[in-house]
Amino acid sequence: MEKIGRLIRENSENEIRKNLKEVESVFVVGYSGLSGPAMNSLRHSLKTNRSNLFMVKNSVFRRVFQGSELAEFSKILQGPCGLVFVKDDILATCKVLSNFSKEHETFKIVGGILKNRILNKSDISILASIPGKEVLFMKIVMGLKSPVYGLVGVLSNTLKKFVIVLDQIKNKKGGENGREKD
Repeated sequence: MEKIGRLIRENSENEIRKNLKEVESVFVVGYSGLSGPAMNSLRHSLKTNRSNLFMVKNSVFRRVFQGSELAEFSKILQGPCGLVFVKDDILATCKVLSNFSKEHETFKIVGGILKNRILNKSDISILASIPGKEVLFMKIVMGLKSPVYGLVGVLSNTLKKFVIVLDQIKNKKGGENGREKD
């Protein structure tokens, strides 16, 4: 009969491997000294972005990455760590983690993986400073609409000037005709 601790570790390893196959990015966070309600708040914020926080022992984490191309990633572990698996919007998740770390001094963003590239804390803060998808889409749409609005403005002003010229010609000819009648 196997020990329960070993079964739990194996189950944790399998869960991490399964999640790593499903996502393109993972972040490692240090949560030492955080209260339970603060952790629940973080989990809730992450779930709205389709990300989840997985607590893991460092030895389990190291065993998962041992022998892989990302083995050096496990060297960043110090103290209690958790994995944040990002399933949807990496920028929104970076913003959530960055804002949470500003609110809670003991919470640390340690590093991450983005498409088999190891990220450090500064890379993640750069990602957090990039505007979200909605803002970027809005800027693209405004950039596409701007030349059209400019063209409409130019054509409309040209048409207005043409109407003004025609009106002045009409008034001038009407004035000439009016003098001839007198």
